[in-house]
Amino acid sequence: MSEQEITHTGGCHCGAVRFEAVAPKDYEGVYCNCSMCTKKGIIHLIVTKDKFKLLKGEEFLSLYTFNTGIAKHYFCSKCGICPYYIARSHPNDFDVNARCLDDFDIKKIKISEFDGKNWEDQVHKIQN
Repeated sequence: MSEQEITHTGGCHCGAVRFEAVAPKDYEGVYCNCSMCTKKGIIHLIVTKDKFKLLKGEEFLSLYTFNTGIAKHYFCSKCGICPYYIARSHPNDFDVNARCLDDFDIKKIKISEFDGKNWEDQVHKIQN
């Protein structure tokens, strides 16, 4: 972990699913306008697999996939909240829903926008 990073904690609404994610203290979230992200209200914070740890609740996670099946949309089977998922754009990373972080305050973070409605033409802008 670098000096600019901290361990964020978070989880679903009911607390059945809990996780840790190492990311910058002052991370930048990404808002996507695709149909899935819009309906779920996700603010994306993508972290590498070595910077994500599921602390509890694997048994409560349900999975939803569609279209290509690459994205793995996990949600709590008790409260329905999506605390994280595997994004099609970053299939080897974890895409944390920043709204599920314990210290999330939308007024305190910078949010960039991604045109997910035109995913095929725009995805190169968010891939490493």
